[in-house]
Amino acid sequence: MPSPSKSAPTKGEPAVTPQGKPDRLDARMLETLVGYNARRAWLIVSDFFAERMAPYGLKQIDFSVLSLLAHNPGATSRQLCSTLDILPPNLVSLVATLDSRGLIERRPHPHDGRAVGLHLTPAGEVLIHEAEQAVMQLEADASAKLTPRERETLIRLLQKIYL
Repeated sequence: MPSPSKSAPTKGEPAVTPQGKPDRLDARMLETLVGYNARRAWLIVSDFFAERMAPYGLKQIDFSVLSLLAHNPGATSRQLCSTLDILPPNLVSLVATLDSRGLIERRPHPHDGRAVGLHLTPAGEVLIHEAEQAVMQLEADASAKLTPRERETLIRLLQKIYL
């Protein structure tokens, strides 16, 4: 039920206060844009992520690197940069931070003497296992308005943009 101080908007119209001023601006043009809608959805998911990952001390990029290493032990920095589309200098400091936290370790690459493979430590394995469980739940919570099929379709359509 609408509050007494505002009139209920109809679909596509901004809410209007008793003073006749729009409470919500007409964003119909913006809502036709993929980028605008992706950003708005991202803000919701990002808020869920920041809240749920705070106990683990993980940012989105930290989680991504640890998850990739959990599923690809021995991956190189070059592979991580390529997969995550990040610049090598940005990864260097991230790897150093994760290393200083005791979550990853560097080992000689078994096939390339010039490369170093990155591996999770036992502490890193425990942390990412718990964090991945939390992320799966936060994703379910953030996308709760979607059916499982809609969620799969959304993921597939978003991937068509960047893959």
